[in-house]
Amino acid sequence: MKLFIQIPCYNEATSLPVTLKCLPKKIQGVDSIEVLVVDDGSTDDTAAVARENGVGHIVRLTKNKGLASGFMAGLDACLRLGADIIVNTDADNQYNGNDVAKLIRPILDGEAELVIGDRNTNGIKHFSWMKKRLQNIGSWVVRQVSDTSVPDATSGFRAFSREAALQMNVISRFTYTLETIIQAGKKNLAISHVEIRTNKTLRESRLFSSSLAYIKQSVATIARIYTMYEPLKTFSYIGAAIFGLGFLVGLRFLYFYITAGGMGHIQSLILAAVLLIVGFQVFIMGLLADIIGSNRQLIENVLHRVRKMELGDSEKKDPGSGEKVR
Repeated sequence: MKLFIQIPCYNEATSLPVTLKCLPKKIQGVDSIEVLVVDDGSTDDTAAVARENGVGHIVRLTKNKGLASGFMAGLDACLRLGADIIVNTDADNQYNGNDVAKLIRPILDGEAELVIGDRNTNGIKHFSWMKKRLQNIGSWVVRQVSDTSVPDATSGFRAFSREAALQMNVISRFTYTLETIIQAGKKNLAISHVEIRTNKTLRESRLFSSSLAYIKQSVATIARIYTMYEPLKTFSYIGAAIFGLGFLVGLRFLYFYITAGGMGHIQSLILAAVLLIVGFQVFIMGLLADIIGSNRQLIENVLHRVRKMELGDSEKKDPGSGEKVR
């Protein structure tokens, strides 16, 4: 059983040694533990510092492409290097490295394919009241749209079985945390969570410039991914709301038409007709989007099979599923 711990980095030369020092060297049930650092176009000595601290695998991106791209680059590299389990952690030492063993235990026991570390954000002292509320609301929304029970959706401390990693296709440039949970939920992967510890902050978060920017990016990501996987439901809700509004406006026109002897309120009739037509068109768009979504799912299935063939996984037994895939 080979465990890879991947660390996406951007200008983390100062904090990276602290993070690496806290990572476990041995875990029961794991034959080998290797570390992979993704240098996301850093302008400091992140890659050199990683080598000096004994990191055996470094992926260097020539330009800063964002956290999501760095995460996917690391995931792909770990799979190519033969990882059976992949743990993702942050380079700022936010997460306690000693909890890696706890994080991967559900995968080793065959109980889960994706495990999220629960930071218990309400208990983190350096999180502001507003940040705690935003984290709670965001996690609740993700639970609703993904049909999962993950309490800390934005936690970057998570473990993937090889099979789960092969099925991840992050398209967002903002962050992978929300998208991978929604994808995993819609693909019916076994998802679990464990309580983890956090360390004192070494620096402020650089993922977003303000709470408003974070909210905007998160809402856009959730809406986009949910629409990808549930297009008919999304467009049906929107179409029904518009159609229903048009129907109510139409009833208003009929009321005045009957009570006022058919005089006036022609604007209501025009507005009702427009809303009814638009609502029906939105529903038709949902049907077309659903057909496109079905094709996307077929393409994802083909991509999954191609990846497994490329990586020689056709006869490999996955620790998360406990099944041999042919």
